[in-house]
Amino acid sequence: MIVVRNKHARNRFRASKRFPLGESGGVQLLLTQTIDPLGKQGDIVEVKPGYANNYLVPQGLAVIATDHHKRMVLKHRAKLAEIQKKRLAGLNALADEIRGKSISIEAKASAEGHLFGSVGPADIVKALRAEGIVLTQDQVRLSGPIKELALYTVKIYLGHGVESELKVWVVPTVSEK
Repeated sequence: MIVVRNKHARNRFRASKRFPLGESGGVQLLLTQTIDPLGKQGDIVEVKPGYANNYLVPQGLAVIATDHHKRMVLKHRAKLAEIQKKRLAGLNALADEIRGKSISIEAKASAEGHLFGSVGPADIVKALRAEGIVLTQDQVRLSGPIKELALYTVKIYLGHGVESELKVWVVPTVSEK
């Protein structure tokens, strides 16, 4: 049995026994949150024992890298990958639906076809909502302001690299007499 009389040496002895050591003598931890200089959530990193004891573990940013924790992370990553795959399939289906649509937006215009004002993302989102497609204004990407009566092709960014195009007809308002 080892008898250590110095309080600090005893704590170092316990710390080195408590954490699994890595190849270069550091402590192996599993990150519970993303930390920019170290890595992403779920990564196994090797840090100095002081950094682990004094900051990462007490703050809840990392846990001891045991086999149980590693298996839990692998299951969690597999579940996240499945969710991401379903989300991408849904976004691709929505992109195909949008690609087949054509919407008309009525706007007041002069005899030459110039609009009094302009058609923006809010108008396009409102017209799509009437068709049963819900988007946000930041998903509509206009190349410039729409200020004339014409047919426009508008890019729709759905997220995760999925884009679509929508045909937008800007037509004059029918005057009521």
